Amino acid sequence: MLHMMTSDAQHGSPGERAGNDESGPLAGIRVVDLSSVVMGPYATQLMADLGADVVTIEPAAGDTNRRMSTGPHRDLSGVSLNLLRNKRNVAIDLRSEAGREVAGRLIGRADVFLTNLRPGALERLRLAYEDVKAINPTVVYCSAQGFPSDGERADDPAYDDVIQADSGLIDTMRRATGTAAMVPSLVADKVSGLSLAFAVAAALVHRARTGEGRWVQVAMSEAVRSFVLVEHGAGAVPDAPRGAAGYERILTPARRPQATADGWICIFPYHRSHYERLAEETTTTGEKATWAPGGNRDPSAMYELLGSITPMRTTADWLAVCRQAGIPAARVNSLDDLIDELPIAVHPKAGPYRVTPMPARIEGVEAGRPRPAPTIGEHNRAVLVELGYADTDIQQLEDASVLWTRPGGGSGGSTSGGGGGR
Repeated sequence: MLHMMTSDAQHGSPGERAGNDESGPLAGIRVVDLSSVVMGPYATQLMADLGADVVTIEPAAGDTNRRMSTGPHRDLSGVSLNLLRNKRNVAIDLRSEAGREVAGRLIGRADVFLTNLRPGALERLRLAYEDVKAINPTVVYCSAQGFPSDGERADDPAYDDVIQADSGLIDTMRRATGTAAMVPSLVADKVSGLSLAFAVAAALVHRARTGEGRWVQVAMSEAVRSFVLVEHGAGAVPDAPRGAAGYERILTPARRPQATADGWICIFPYHRSHYERLAEETTTTGEKATWAPGGNRDPSAMYELLGSITPMRTTADWLAVCRQAGIPAARVNSLDDLIDELPIAVHPKAGPYRVTPMPARIEGVEAGRPRPAPTIGEHNRAVLVELGYADTDIQQLEDASVLWTRPGGGSGGSTSGGGGGR
């Protein structure tokens, strides 16, 4: 049975709260993370990078992201090395009463509880909102799922592919290219993860002002529909004809990178002065280009015209022209180019790896030196000691496989198999 915690015991002493970065704006905030794959872990990666003490709860088999793409360690893929950075990890069998007891103590001392388990699974584990609120009345409870919890699809599984279909993203690709296709990025997961992070931050500000916890819900379908419709829903006035939705400039098939003499570039003249400067530049060097006065009002024609002149110069030449004229432009970088620019960190078990950047810079927060991603169950003992468990109690939980650590992968725990919580 999950124990009620008093408000005095709820947050623990400073010594108990082993936060990641004491200078970060979220220093002193403890986040209990019961999420998986990308959406939830990305949200808590952002929080951990900003100083929160993020404690992840995993099953014995580990999270799916530990095996997404290639990686240097059996439990640390290239994806998880960054998604799990700056976090601590406990591996608990939440199907057991003792495992739920451990989770209850941990949640009782948390500021945020974040999960992307579906509503039915949370009810079975007795970790639904009312259950957690009974343990910790001021907690910010954040639940994320594919579809709204009050809808008929509340318990339907959802991954990035499914949400790209539901949100209209695939339809935008069809309109732009003539073929129904997915955006080649986990855009639904990451947009939803960003939505989770800012919603939690807003709820924490509210709690700081009022002392009240809040239930924050983010449905991927709603988050990504909102994202897509910012521009593509702008023309959706009542009684508009079918097929009229969508932002024309974005959907034109002509919107594509422009080839140069030695590569690719994206040039986007936006103001009248940009068009005038391009007209001046192209009519004095032999390129044939006719720019409409004040700019080209036809986006397809504008992109086609750009594509007709850019092959006559190198990428560097065009970048110099655009920089001098203040015209937005960028070289088309390859993924390899971007990866080569990332700083290198050394994981104690996985070795060297590239560190992906934080999406924002905040004064006083040093980026690029993350605490290494934990292996499965690496912090079992440390976290349980903080929660008041004696060594003998921890040993009993290990012997019963309520706590689990991969052999050779952590700082304590059973070397036998154990149950998972998903």
